[in-house]
Parts: sequence; C-alpha cells; structure tokens
Amino acid sequence: MIIQGGMGVAVSNWMLARTISRLGQLGVVSGTAPAVILARRLQVGDPSGQMRHALKHFPYPDIAERVLAEFFIPGGKPSTALFKNTSLPQIRLSADLVELTVVGNFVEVFLAKEGHSGLVGINFLEKIQFPTLPSLFGAMLAGVDYVLMGAGIPRAIPGALDRLANGEPAEMKVDVEGALPGEEFLSKFDPQAFCGGTAPRLKRPQFLAIVASATLAMSLAKKSSGRVNGFIVEGESAGGHNAPPRGPLQLSPIGEPVYGLRDVPDLKKIRALGLPFWLAGSYAKPEKLAEALQAGAAGIQVGTAFAFCDESGICPELKKKVVEQCLAGTVRVFTDPVASPTGFPFKVLQMESTVSDAARYAARERICDLGYLRHAYRKPDGSVGYRCPAEPAEDYLRKGGVIEDTLGRKCICNGLLATAGFGQVISENETELALLTSGDEVVQLARLIKPGRDSYAAADVVRYLLNQTKQPL
Repeated sequence: MIIQGGMGVAVSNWMLARTISRLGQLGVVSGTAPAVILARRLQVGDPSGQMRHALKHFPYPDIAERVLAEFFIPGGKPSTALFKNTSLPQIRLSADLVELTVVGNFVEVFLAKEGHSGLVGINFLEKIQFPTLPSLFGAMLAGVDYVLMGAGIPRAIPGALDRLANGEPAEMKVDVEGALPGEEFLSKFDPQAFCGGTAPRLKRPQFLAIVASATLAMSLAKKSSGRVNGFIVEGESAGGHNAPPRGPLQLSPIGEPVYGLRDVPDLKKIRALGLPFWLAGSYAKPEKLAEALQAGAAGIQVGTAFAFCDESGICPELKKKVVEQCLAGTVRVFTDPVASPTGFPFKVLQMESTVSDAARYAARERICDLGYLRHAYRKPDGSVGYRCPAEPAEDYLRKGGVIEDTLGRKCICNGLLATAGFGQVISENETELALLTSGDEVVQLARLIKPGRDSYAAADVVRYLLNQTKQPL
C-alpha cells in the first residue's frame, strides 16, 4: 500500500529501500546517476565495505574488477582532493560509462534486496535518456521487481524491458532538438555484447508510469511499446520535478507556477483503465491513505516523509537543519519554474548556504562536468551536439542556445550530489552547494518527531501511516 518515492541522487539509497521493503512495502532506489554515486563512494574508500561486497556478486567479475581498479581508493581520497569524474553521458555512451552504469544500478538494487524477500523498485526520470537502457539492464541483473518512471512520456520503456528480459538488443528514440521531420536518433544496448556472447534470461519487472493526468495515463496504456502494469498519479505538491501546468504558464505573485482545476487528475478515467494506481503528492497521512483506498487506488506513494528520515541518503547535517526548521515552523519550499535544465518546474527547499541562497548561487562558477541533464541538439552538419542551460552561458550560446534559456537555471546534477554528501571539491575550503528538493508536505514533518527527539526513522513513517488505518505492519 505504500510505495517509497525514488528521490534525488542517492537520497532513496539502498539502506532506505531495504528498510521499507523489510516492512512489507515497496522500497525504491533512485536510478539517477548511480554510476557517479558508486564511483564517488569508492573514491572515499567505501568505509562500510558494502560497495565491494556487492561488486563481488556482480555476475561478470572482470567488469567489476575494472570498476574497482578505476575508482577505489583504499582509505579514501584526501578531503581536499577532487573526485575523479566519470565520462559524460551521450547518445552513444563510452564503453567505460556503459560498464559503470550497469554496475552502479546492479549494486544499488542488489544491496536493497539483500537479506529479505520483500519487493524493491527503481525510479528513473524519462528526461535522462542517454543511460536508460544499460541502467535498466543493471537493475534487472540484480532482480529488481518494479521500474518506476516519470518526468516525461515513457512509451518505449515497457517494450525495452521485454527485450532486455529475453536477452535481446533494445533501442529507444532519443529526443534531439532541431531534428528534421522523419529523422530519428536512437540509443541502443545489446545485452549479448555486454555479457560477452550469451545474455541471461531475466525477470521482467513490473512497470509503473508516473503521470499527472488521465490523458497521459490513457495514452501510455494504449500506445506504449509493451505492457504498462500500473500508474503513480502525482500531484503538483510532490517534491522534485512537477508536471507543468496545463495551458499558458501563469505565475503567482511570488513567482511560482499556478495550477488550476485542469491540473487535477480525473481518477474516474484512470480507474476505468483497470490497472492499479497509487496516489502521490501530500498523501502521507493515515486519513489520506484511507481516502486514496476509497477512491480505488491500491495505495499511496510517499516521498518527503522518507527523504528526511534517518535512513535516507541526505547528509545528516542537512537533515538536522530541515528538522529544526520544521519544529520552528520556518521551513519553506519554492516551486521554481526555471531552476531545472529540463524545463519542468522543480521544488527547491529554501535554506541558507545551499543553491537556494541567491547570493551563493550568483557567486557559483557555472560548470557542466556531469552532464546528465544535457540536451541533445542537431548540428547543421547533421551530427549531434550536447548543451545544458545551466552550463556557462557563453558555451550554451556558442552551441546555438538562446540566453533566455540560461536565466535562473541551476546545476541540479552537482547540487543533488552535494545533498547526498558527494559534492565536488571546488577549493581547499569549499565544495559544490547542496540543492534540497522537497514536497510541500515538509511543513508537516514535525508530526513524525517524538518529544525530546530531533530525528525519526523510516519505520516511524510506516507505523504512522498504517497503524491508524488498522493495517498490520
């Protein structure tokens, strides 16, 4: 009945997902840049040993050994030393990034599933297309049970899951700005080539599409490349990326997108599709769970309440500050219409000394050294180039972009890595700024914190949601 949201970069880490799954709900790991996370965990010395433990179980030891040789630093790198960056994603991934992507997704799912029989899912953003196919394969090698995907129209994913499960090559169309009519650009992945000749038959995970409207749900149910197994219906109060409002964009007096009645999903039409669905966006209350069940939903997806629990991947000091703000009643979230390079509205928790701090943001030197949210664009000669509205403006303009696209854009890649404690070193005394995203429900987290405490566990959230609806743990 409860799906734990797949949040941020390593916020929904394997520890959080494993905890939720052992409680009988659906634990979900983030599928956003696990290659980078694995590389940086190894570079800080893998102090828990869990990365190396999972790598020993990767079914292709030579690949695991190459990853270790490239990134593992016994005892960890000096705190002032830069992280070694991974190759930038593009339509045709470099061989080393293919391997790291498969292995990174395997490691996260393997650890989340280890030691229990519960279900585990992985969450991807449709807008991050270049590494999708090897990411799916890596998660499937570890036996992932569910794949969740939002922030776009993931019609190609169900069919890709079918082909990868059968050990067959998979491909998907990649969005390229400026592509000519009839021109297609494809991302491809061949399991047989990756596995050295013979690919294993794998379990095909259930696919849940994250949607914000009945129209999209109906389209995916009818026109996807394979079977969609259900939906997560997400409202605009959820954290991370939100679907843009329907119709012309209007902003509130403080600059947030204005949502109206047209943006309320028609649950009757979604229910008529006959597929299970879960409701998301400010549903982390027992009465809201009951309301969802009464509306015909199978349950709810909960993100924010889990994002700031003890087991999540957010830096402990950041979590502590958020909890302090919650208890003081000063926490605030801003739905930023331009922060994300994707063009989707993105919720940013307001906190000093993070990307939301206007002065600190303005002082940051723009850089694009991770590249997960870069856009592919067609060059005049027909080849493909890559640009990001959050990269240095002069670079973006040189690549044919327009200056308006760069205004207010924030480097979400670096910001989210910093939130999880893996921010790139800028100088001896400075690292990349964290970027905290959260749903509107963060203002109510205090209800989960017992008197005399300044934190709470994932199990506290599950008990809070289920006990009052008389559902057993």
